Amino acid sequence: MGYIARHALENLHKYAYKGVDKSLTSKYVLNPFWTWFVTLWPLSVAPNTITLSGLCIVIVNFATVFWHDPTYLAEKGGVVMPSWVYFSCAVGLFLYQSFDAIDGKQARRTGMAGPLGEMFDHGCDALNTTLEAVLTCQALNLGRSWWTVSSQVATLANFYLTTWEEYHTGALYLGVFSGPVEGILMIVAIFTISGIYGPSVWDTGILTFLRLSNVPLINQLPDFPLNDLIMVTGAFVVCFNIVVSYRNVRSATRAAVKSSTQPLLLLLPFVVSAGIQIFWLTHPRYDAAVLIDSALFVPFLCAWGLQFAHQVGRMILAHVTRAPFPWWDWMWVWSLAGAVDANLPLLAGRPPLFQTSETNRAVAVWLTLALSLVSYARFCTLVINDITNFMGIACFTVRKKDKDGVWHESVPKGDDANGKKKV
Repeated sequence: MGYIARHALENLHKYAYKGVDKSLTSKYVLNPFWTWFVTLWPLSVAPNTITLSGLCIVIVNFATVFWHDPTYLAEKGGVVMPSWVYFSCAVGLFLYQSFDAIDGKQARRTGMAGPLGEMFDHGCDALNTTLEAVLTCQALNLGRSWWTVSSQVATLANFYLTTWEEYHTGALYLGVFSGPVEGILMIVAIFTISGIYGPSVWDTGILTFLRLSNVPLINQLPDFPLNDLIMVTGAFVVCFNIVVSYRNVRSATRAAVKSSTQPLLLLLPFVVSAGIQIFWLTHPRYDAAVLIDSALFVPFLCAWGLQFAHQVGRMILAHVTRAPFPWWDWMWVWSLAGAVDANLPLLAGRPPLFQTSETNRAVAVWLTLALSLVSYARFCTLVINDITNFMGIACFTVRKKDKDGVWHESVPKGDDANGKKKV
């Protein structure tokens, strides 16, 4: 086998998806739509094909935004984005959410539910997390700023928490307000509003927006911009999710008569990985613009996102194969080297060894992005090959292999459009 140990592959047969969704929006509004929407897809379409299609839509949105705003500076008046770009991002994200919601339903219709779908779904979600964080900050008129970095940290932390929680509890828990449901709908609304009024509307002060700027006493309060309010709200949501996730993990570990504090140590890998990236970003200026003020900012965030996807991908793999939690990721070494080199003026009082100019820094960042992409692509390819070969299934077609090595359609021809036996 290529990536997964043989004894770990055996555990794939023990995997069973468990999920808890307490969202009222999902239950009463979206789920009836998803139940109807999945019936539009032929039974010959594999669930992973639907998942990948949703991610491709977001990638097209991402490419469209940076075709019009390649330097990520629209908020400074350098670029005027067409309104339809924001509308397309809103539609694209809603479609991504819908595709992401029905892939599990399609898996049950086609008899293809299993650990591969769990891995594939989370892998696409991990990539989408960074893409949407970057796009949302562009729509909120934040651009190259520490608010954008904070948004990246918050969204990745939220996703890491969910994965960490699922590893310890065995279930994917979505609360009354969750990122995949209400969070995405909120971002869809942000894109829509930016399309109607332009992203500069988010620079409007809160008091001005609420028409309270002339009210006595209240007008003495700071008139913070709306986009700052959204970022602060996001921070409170992350803190709330930390408490809820740990409460669920504590209940699960106590029920299993295990330590309820030891899982907290498994949050450290995210703290370390995020700390390395922020350390690189905070380097002092030396014969080149700092990363956060250069056109390298978005490639840097994308490299960070790919490394994060690799990290949580290994966590999900450990969950479905019942393997030990992955504490370490070798990609940290490369980013740490880049961070230390950029910070040598601060650490050792000497110039960087390599990142002494904008050109050299561009080489370092783009090479980091390339290595991160290759590393994650390698991980995905090897894991998919291991699981499909071991379980006798296909990734993008609705087929299974019998004991004689012959491929068969997963859904019997006598089944109806919902994957149920005809009477």
